[in-house]
Amino acid sequence: MAKRIAILTGGGDCPGLNAVIRGVVIAAVVQRGWEVLGIRDGFDGLVGEPRTLKLEVANVKGILSRGGTILGTSNRGNPFSFPVKKGDGVEMVDVSGQVVENCRRLGIEALIAVGGDGTLKIGKRLCELGVPVIGVPKTIDNDLRGTDVTFGYSTAVEIVTEALDRLLTTAESHHRVLVVEVMGRNAGWIALESGIAGGADVILIPEIPYQIDKVCQSLRLRRRIGRKFSLVVVSEGAHAVEGEVVVRATAEQNYGIARLGGIGEVVSRQLAEALHTESRVVVLGHVQRGGTPCPFDRILSSRFGVHAVKLIEKGEFGKMVALGGRSVIAVDIDEAVESLNLVDPHGDLIEAAEELGISLGR
Repeated sequence: MAKRIAILTGGGDCPGLNAVIRGVVIAAVVQRGWEVLGIRDGFDGLVGEPRTLKLEVANVKGILSRGGTILGTSNRGNPFSFPVKKGDGVEMVDVSGQVVENCRRLGIEALIAVGGDGTLKIGKRLCELGVPVIGVPKTIDNDLRGTDVTFGYSTAVEIVTEALDRLLTTAESHHRVLVVEVMGRNAGWIALESGIAGGADVILIPEIPYQIDKVCQSLRLRRRIGRKFSLVVVSEGAHAVEGEVVVRATAEQNYGIARLGGIGEVVSRQLAEALHTESRVVVLGHVQRGGTPCPFDRILSSRFGVHAVKLIEKGEFGKMVALGGRSVIAVDIDEAVESLNLVDPHGDLIEAAEELGISLGR
C-alpha cells in the first residue's frame, strides 16, 4: 500500500545529508510509489504551522554531491524545550504536542529523523508519544554509539588533514608553532585521526585532559633535535587537567546549547610564553562540515536512506540505521543515545599515536 512518510534533518549541517534525502526519495517514491514530505528546518518545521516540501525525483536530481541540506536544519529546535519570546526574554516551552498533532494532521505514517545525539533523543521521545520514528545517524564528531561510523565524519577528517598538510609547510617556513583548533565537543575523533594523518606533533582531545608542561617538554625535545616548528591539533572540547572547557557562549546565552571555542588561543598563548617562540592559531570552524561529501560518505548516506525506507516497510520503528562491519543494520535508538562514543584513552589508536611520538599532553 502507498504510504506518506516524512524526513527532516536536524542539528548541524553535515556532508552527506542530501545523499540521505536522495536515497529516501528514490527508494520510497520510485521503487515503492510512496509519497515523501520534506520537513523544513528540522523539528522547527513541525512547530506551529507546518513547513513542508513534497519531495519528488526532480527535487533530488544533482544533490548527491552537494553539501548542506536542501531541507534546512536547526540545532536549537528541540520541541521539548522550545525557545519562545516572552517580553524582553526567552522562555523554554514544551511544544511537543504541536509536533505530534501536526504529524497526525499531515497524515505522516513514519518520520525519518536524520541527526546526531540531540536529534535522535528527540526522535526517541516522539516515538514514545506515538510518532513512528526511524533514526539516521549524522555527526562529523562520530560520537554516536550503535554504529561503527557516522556519515560526515570521513569528509571532516579529510578536510582537516588537507588543512594540516598546507599549514605544515608554512609552520616550517617560519619556524613557528601552529595551533589548529578543530571541532569535537565531547569526542576527539576528528583531532586524533586527522592529527595522525597530517603529521601533528601534539594532539589534545577532550578524553585526555592535558598538562601544558608535558606539551612543552615534547616541543622542547623537537627543538633540541633541530625541528624548529611544530603542529598542534586541539579539539574544541579539550581542557587542562585542572581547567575547564572554554566557552564562547553559555547555554543560557545560546538557547540551551553552550557554544565552545577559544581553546586554541589559550594553548597558543601558553606555548608562546613557555617556549619563547612565535605561535599562531587557525580555527577551522564550519569549513569542516561544509562542502562536497567524500565518496565514502556519499555511499554510506545513500545506503542509510535506502535502509530507513526498508525499516518503515517492515514496520520496525524506534530503530536507527547503522553500519556494523560492512553491512547496514538496525539498532534500537535507545542503544545509540544512552551514552556517547568517545575515544578510549587506552585504546589502540591512542597507543599508535604515542608510539609515533605524538604528545597527548599526558
